Amino acid sequence: MITKKEIIEQATQLGFQDIGFTSAAPFDSQMEILSDRREAYGKPISLLDLEGGTDPKCALPDAKSIVVLVEEYFKESFPPVMEAHFGRCYMDDDRVTKDGLSLRVKAFRSFLRDNGIDSKVPFNMPHRLSAARAGVGTFGKNNFFYSRKLAAKSSWTLPIAIVIDQEFEPDGESIEVGCPDWCKNACIVACPTRAIKAPNKLQPNQCISFLTYYAREITPLEWREPMGLWVFGCDHCQNVCPRNVAAKARTLLPNPRVAAKAEYFELTRLLHMDVDYFETHIWPHMFYIQSKNIWLWKMNAARAIGNTLDPKYVPHLIRAFGENDDERTKGMMVWSLGRIGGADAQEALNRFLPEASGLVKEEIERAISMVAN
Repeated sequence: MITKKEIIEQATQLGFQDIGFTSAAPFDSQMEILSDRREAYGKPISLLDLEGGTDPKCALPDAKSIVVLVEEYFKESFPPVMEAHFGRCYMDDDRVTKDGLSLRVKAFRSFLRDNGIDSKVPFNMPHRLSAARAGVGTFGKNNFFYSRKLAAKSSWTLPIAIVIDQEFEPDGESIEVGCPDWCKNACIVACPTRAIKAPNKLQPNQCISFLTYYAREITPLEWREPMGLWVFGCDHCQNVCPRNVAAKARTLLPNPRVAAKAEYFELTRLLHMDVDYFETHIWPHMFYIQSKNIWLWKMNAARAIGNTLDPKYVPHLIRAFGENDDERTKGMMVWSLGRIGGADAQEALNRFLPEASGLVKEEIERAISMVAN
């Protein structure tokens, strides 16, 4: 039988800089968290079968161990225009294109299979908790996983939990918060929507990331300004974290894959895109939102545009209002016109009002009062 040392050597050869082992015991603590936060999470718990993911045997009935590979996703720099609007972990995600990290994970699993080990990579398993149980890092107060080795020991790392049907000696777990006492709860204080209620206590439906891809209604008024320029995801609590200072200070080479696609994610392109554009240029890279919910991408782009306060976007918002039928999208567009303000925005809002109804009418009336003040 293959040894643990040989598995570690193969992972290293494939470019994984850290690896840990833990048992395939159920994640009872995660089940308790999901039960407590069922109302806050809403439909994603059932849609993603997060509760099923707490038992590795649901993915692989003969599960004996979990191997955790750790990948750094912030090892190259990203264009500032992308970092301003999108979480770093989504920028070079190849789970749809399968032309990067996926190839290395596939090669690792092929190595296991060639040595008589069956494996599964359950998307719904708690990968961060798996990593801490395997001893390859600790948690931050912001609920992120911090590597013991990679990316200057920062949170910009991705644990990949692989369930296998052979047993290996578990490594010592590190399920603990590794934040220094002097951090003064920087992530909690800085969270714009107050989603982080206390250390390791998150209100999911207030988290900017959650709101950008799981929202089903127009963004509540109280959170529109605090959400700022984020369109998909959020790095705010990671950006302010003292444990991430060293990683952010590094001089990194540009990520060519992200640089090549940055133009497709320009705000006005997102605002005006059709389904074909979305499915060709956007969805393969940031895939949590399906094409049937393209309204959500446009609403997020419209809200971010409003928070730029830049009058150059007013003509785009006016044009996009006429291009769309979804009232959530149209409502956010007029909110942004009101937020940016100016004579052209005011004229357009007054023109839109007579034919508006329902939510859109309410938003127009609010926007007109914003411009007036």
